[in-house]
Amino acid sequence: MNSSRNDILLSLYSSPQTVFTLANIAMLQAAPADGSLSKQLNYYVRQGLLLNPRRGIYAKHDYKPEELACRLYAPCYLSLEYVLQRAGVVFQYDSRLTVVSYLSRRVEVDGREYVYRRIKGTILANPQGIEASQGINIATPERAFLDVLYLNSEYHFDNLRPLRRKQVDALLPMYRCKRLSERVDILFQRK
Repeated sequence: MNSSRNDILLSLYSSPQTVFTLANIAMLQAAPADGSLSKQLNYYVRQGLLLNPRRGIYAKHDYKPEELACRLYAPCYLSLEYVLQRAGVVFQYDSRLTVVSYLSRRVEVDGREYVYRRIKGTILANPQGIEASQGINIATPERAFLDVLYLNSEYHFDNLRPLRRKQVDALLPMYRCKRLSERVDILFQRK
């Protein structure tokens, strides 16, 4: 194996990211995303040094499923039931990773289900209420709450106490939906 191949592997494993697209790797290497780079990466996959969970996606063996969710169909962010379950707003266990994106799709990778829900582009592009860290974009519980209500106005929530009403009110204008504002008021009056 030559030193350029070792350099690619070293740069990937020294990166805090665990999931990469071909374009990400080309940027790390300051090299064109051409056939030779793809051949080198496929060699690593055959040798068991990298994973190739989906076409054009490469990952370390200990990759984070949340990071993969954010790489498959970018731009996107983790939201909906995944975030609300972690925040204690809904109690029903669901192993799926739910993602808001520019398309609706269900994908299974390595036995894990990823569910993408389509949302209006102006909402998707607004960074308010989204935290980004090490390749993972994730909605705050308040943004996930509004995303769910925007996509399904009749959704049932188990516990609204973890949500900060001021934060919900600050995020509401981005949705430009009177029906959503009315539903939020009704839900918080019941609280």
